[in-house]
Amino acid sequence: MYRYDEFDQRFVEERVAQFRDQARRRLSGALTEEEFRPLRLMNGLYLQLHAYMLRVAIPYGTLSSAQMRKLADISERHDRGYGHFTTRQNIQYNWIKLEETADILAELASVQMHAIQTSGNCIRNVTSDPFAGAAADEFEDPRPTGELIRQWSSLHPEFSFLPRKFKIAVTGSPNDRAAVKAHDIGLRMIRNEDGDLGYEVIVGGGLGRTPMIGKVIRGFLPKAELLPYLEAVMRVYNLHGRRDNKYKARIKILVHEMGEEPFRKEVEREYARLDVESLAAPAEEVERIQAYFAPPALENLPEESKAFERARTADPDFRIWAETNLHPHRAPGYTSVVISLKPVGGAPGDATAEQMRVAAEAADLWAFGELRVTHEQNLVLAHVKKDDLYPLYRKLAGAGLDSANRGLVTDIIACPGLDYCALATARSIPIAQRLTERFADPKRQRDIGPLSIKISGCINACGHHHIGHIGILGLDKAGAEFYQLTLGGDPTETAAIGERAGAGFSAEGVVDAIERLVDRYLEIREPSETFLQTYRRTGAESFKDALYAEAG
Repeated sequence: MYRYDEFDQRFVEERVAQFRDQARRRLSGALTEEEFRPLRLMNGLYLQLHAYMLRVAIPYGTLSSAQMRKLADISERHDRGYGHFTTRQNIQYNWIKLEETADILAELASVQMHAIQTSGNCIRNVTSDPFAGAAADEFEDPRPTGELIRQWSSLHPEFSFLPRKFKIAVTGSPNDRAAVKAHDIGLRMIRNEDGDLGYEVIVGGGLGRTPMIGKVIRGFLPKAELLPYLEAVMRVYNLHGRRDNKYKARIKILVHEMGEEPFRKEVEREYARLDVESLAAPAEEVERIQAYFAPPALENLPEESKAFERARTADPDFRIWAETNLHPHRAPGYTSVVISLKPVGGAPGDATAEQMRVAAEAADLWAFGELRVTHEQNLVLAHVKKDDLYPLYRKLAGAGLDSANRGLVTDIIACPGLDYCALATARSIPIAQRLTERFADPKRQRDIGPLSIKISGCINACGHHHIGHIGILGLDKAGAEFYQLTLGGDPTETAAIGERAGAGFSAEGVVDAIERLVDRYLEIREPSETFLQTYRRTGAESFKDALYAEAG
């Protein structure tokens, strides 16, 4: 993984010193809250319902065991003993004191972490495939691209005060595990007819109030031209993006209102005006970054592991976990492991300090000291020997990290909702908890098969509900919490925005409604057919009579 050089370290330390002075002036009354707000937001500090919330960047979702231990320490010393991993592959602390924030940032800087640009109208944390560098289906590790964009975008003088927040995702695989089509810019690595590696450039995706799937504006962009082309896209957005209405300020609205082809032509005109050579990353800098992402020293192993097979035979719980929570690795004898942060009755994405330390120790023992955060709010150990899976599983089980539910009905994405967020209109976490309790039976989960439920507590869609197979949007209706459902969403390479099912449900009725949906799916599915496949084959009407059976 990437390691800071002297410039990087000095950069984050200078920001800590600047924020320390800003916070001191706010606490003394020399700065008003209105004056302080843009300063704290550029350092990831929000004022939530009950306390300050600090969002810490985990670039492209990769962190070391030492960094994870530091996150655990911070949660104990400055929060309430846990952290919340988000759909941006970041971590949030929800109970922060302003007077301690600069000290937290200094602790983060000591392990090469920061909270810069995790908020504000700037380019946010770049997200990526959590199996990057390990996946069997990958063209190339996309994380060096993510790091290049991070360095280019950090405090970029033109793009630090955009019309609205801006999100970029990159994947190196034809199978999209980074939801690139739901981002302001999505980059998908591809090969052209000559076998050269480059990017498909997707612009104008995004969720929130007006969800849209991004449009391909460049079918193939050579790798060396990435930064100049991003510069052209950002300049067109910065020039034409709305600044008079925050609800129409995202680039997706600009692409929609300008039109896909006129927008593409405007970007290409801007690109033609640029000095591409001077804006492109120097080859030696690209090589320097790529060197940090060299694969670990993997052993030459047989594909099959006798130790793994013996454990699968002896321990049925381990067999179920292995069938669910492993992902194919490019090297024989290795696999990638998903550590689910979705226990029955738990808050999705939450991890206690002790669980973070257990994950860090497991990474040191069996995964080269490296962890990943997924946009599904889980953790990943990317490089694990199959021989080591059973002792790893036993260690995770001892910390409550052995939920065997990756991609199943209880692997729910949820934002913090009205329990924490000042923008929320309804609670998300209690709905997720009740759903996991309703579908807790492991056999029932496996029978249902792949099913993605995503919950947002407001129209901002931080829980990605628009691209859930079943999406749940919490709203306020005459002072009561009310939940709308969407069906058929998809975050992958076949991306789709879910369709609104109809009238919403009360907080008391929404879990029953979801169960009726699932039961109808089980009635009408064909053999080996997933929920999404059934929905696409039969359409919404096949589900609505079951969904609204109580109303009839």
